[in-house]
Amino acid sequence: MMHLKTYLFRFISISLITMPSVLLADVEVTGNMPMPAALYMESTIDACDNSTGPYITMAGDISLGGLGGTLRFSNNVRGTHVHEEDVIVAVEFLKNGEAIQFNKQPSRGGVGGNPWIYAQFFHDDGQPISDEILLGRCVQGLSPTALAFALASSAKVNVSGASCSGKGGTEMRLTGDMKLSGVSANLIFRNNEKGTHEHSEDDVTVNVVILPDGDSISFDKRPPQGGAGGNPHVYFQFTDGNNAGMGSEMYLGRCNKL
Repeated sequence: MMHLKTYLFRFISISLITMPSVLLADVEVTGNMPMPAALYMESTIDACDNSTGPYITMAGDISLGGLGGTLRFSNNVRGTHVHEEDVIVAVEFLKNGEAIQFNKQPSRGGVGGNPWIYAQFFHDDGQPISDEILLGRCVQGLSPTALAFALASSAKVNVSGASCSGKGGTEMRLTGDMKLSGVSANLIFRNNEKGTHEHSEDDVTVNVVILPDGDSISFDKRPPQGGAGGNPHVYFQFTDGNNAGMGSEMYLGRCNKL
């Protein structure tokens, strides 16, 4: 499992991008980004001698790469010549490595005896995430599966100024959610190992939804007060699970207008 998490962090550093936009009328920031993800699955099997096929239980998790943002408070508009230190506050919406658990038991495979069992994973639009992966044979037991991939996601953040007049800084509230695209798997049961020249019309494929399309993670954050008192200008930028900025920083307006 440690090896899987290390691979996930590397994947974040080279793969995460975003195309954010801001709708000032609603003080809403949106972004579409491929979220780094790592799937780990263990499969158990029973009733291998049943003519209607075995029972399989698929259990594991999908670890996500994390999402956050930074708020920058400034008492000067960018480009002016007045020197005053800005205040930057980091906000974490989703922890790096936070996992979604799953436990699935699809219908029987329909191939009795001791079939070869493969799994292939797909995005919600039908595009493959992986090639066919040999899990094993029914009687001998199945091997665990691990793979890293990019999961399409979208984030919406509503920014509001809870307090703009305090001398201790500006208090902000950030609410919203992140929606994830779906992941499914095909379980393929074969009486002959893939790659042999035996006829394969008797192969049976069973589709299993691992992560439903549109699953969302909600958040409601009130970060520590920024150090810029009064009515500062407020900027926002998405960050990934390693706190690296994604896309351009966006100007939201002055605190009392949020």
